[in-house]
Amino acid sequence: MTNDLVVINMFVLYIGLMMAIGVYYYRRTRNMSDYFLGNRKLGAWVTSMSAEASDMSGWMLMGVPGMAYLAGLNAGWIAVGICLGTWANWHFVAARLRRYTELAQNALTLPEFLQNRFEDHSGILRIVPAIFILIFFIIYTSSGFVSAGRLFETVFGIPYQYAIFIGAGSVVFYTLVGGFLAVSRTDFIQGVMMFFAILVVPITAAMELGGFGHVVTQLEQVQASLLQPLTKPDGTMMGAIELISLLAWGIGYFGQPHILVRFMAVRSTQEIKQATRIAMSWVILSMIAAVAVGMVGRVYLQTPLEGTASETVFLVLTNTMFPPVLAGLILSAVLAAIMSTASSQLLVAASAFAQDFYRTLLHKQAEQVELVWISRASVLVIASLAIFIGLNPNSFILDMVSYAWAGFGAAFGPAILMSLFWRRTTRNGVVAGIITGGLTVLIWKQFAWLGLYEIVPGFAFGLLAIWLVSLLDKAPSASITETFDAVGRSHI
Repeated sequence: MTNDLVVINMFVLYIGLMMAIGVYYYRRTRNMSDYFLGNRKLGAWVTSMSAEASDMSGWMLMGVPGMAYLAGLNAGWIAVGICLGTWANWHFVAARLRRYTELAQNALTLPEFLQNRFEDHSGILRIVPAIFILIFFIIYTSSGFVSAGRLFETVFGIPYQYAIFIGAGSVVFYTLVGGFLAVSRTDFIQGVMMFFAILVVPITAAMELGGFGHVVTQLEQVQASLLQPLTKPDGTMMGAIELISLLAWGIGYFGQPHILVRFMAVRSTQEIKQATRIAMSWVILSMIAAVAVGMVGRVYLQTPLEGTASETVFLVLTNTMFPPVLAGLILSAVLAAIMSTASSQLLVAASAFAQDFYRTLLHKQAEQVELVWISRASVLVIASLAIFIGLNPNSFILDMVSYAWAGFGAAFGPAILMSLFWRRTTRNGVVAGIITGGLTVLIWKQFAWLGLYEIVPGFAFGLLAIWLVSLLDKAPSASITETFDAVGRSHI
């Protein structure tokens, strides 16, 4: 009981600090640009750490280690895909998107960028993307709340249904009051905490076992296939489709709104090169460590973890190895991971509702202050739906994330890439691509054809739809191509 109180105190101190930051930035949030993009004033360190922290939620500290606990090095293919996708996103998309969204009448959201980019006056390029943003972010945010529920249930023995409300409540509070300024600053703190936590746990466990060489020896004795990256947990060899499905996580990066919005908020494109180096160092080391957590845990823990319990391997290792104060600090990093991503997702979903539904369909003359409050109200509604979906304690975190990840990657990835790099792209082409990619994921997921991860056909069909419809469509206006050429000539 004493140990629990120490850990609880650490959690309370941490959540209190995050909420204090939210209150501080509440006083500095004066308009929609402040609330959604921090008025485009983020430096390289905050931008990179915020982007990676909002990307790597509880699934990095719980989902990936859980898969590695069961599958060993086989889980490493997801890590490879994620690292490649992160690099490609920073290298090809970040600077161009930052420049383009500012030229597109200082667009604050991805739907607004697409509308302004193609001079769409019908509202369709705000409404259609907003629909898919709301659908997939509710699922994605729910996975974060499931992570929070599992954290409090594992550490304190709190019933899952109560635990999920505790985690969700803290996220909602500082998202409500602080907006993007609060989320980006807390993401920086959380990104640092996550980085050190994911490194210290596997290193400490391995040292206690006699070093990583001894861990490898014991893994061979437990199950030799854990050290064979092309061998599945049941001992069979991976097929080409399975390998492609794991690596395909990487293409999802081009369409993740909560990551792309960080590129839009950076102070200038000159910050991108340094931010890329910081982000890549963070993600490579973190993904290696996440896989290591699961594999070291397989040897270190005497009681096997089965089913969804495998995703608690990081939590169980921490509770087992460290004194209460240090355990509380490390476990706060898990909460940090959950809070950083869930808050980002809530913010983007709220912006989609306020900017792309409310302002487009209900009240076109809405003032800035009104839109901020509508956004805050929508945070509550979206969070409530996410909690409802997450009430099932048997949900696998990684499965929920992969579904939402595929939805965003297929719906928005092709649209963003073609909008930034192909001047012949048209409004109707983008609409066709978003609908085709999003619906393909929703349908493919239900039937699991060929065992292929739904992001692959979704992304391919979305890209094809944009290309075909754009070629059949009327060429873009001169003003659009001039803006495109201006971005191409800029030093980005």
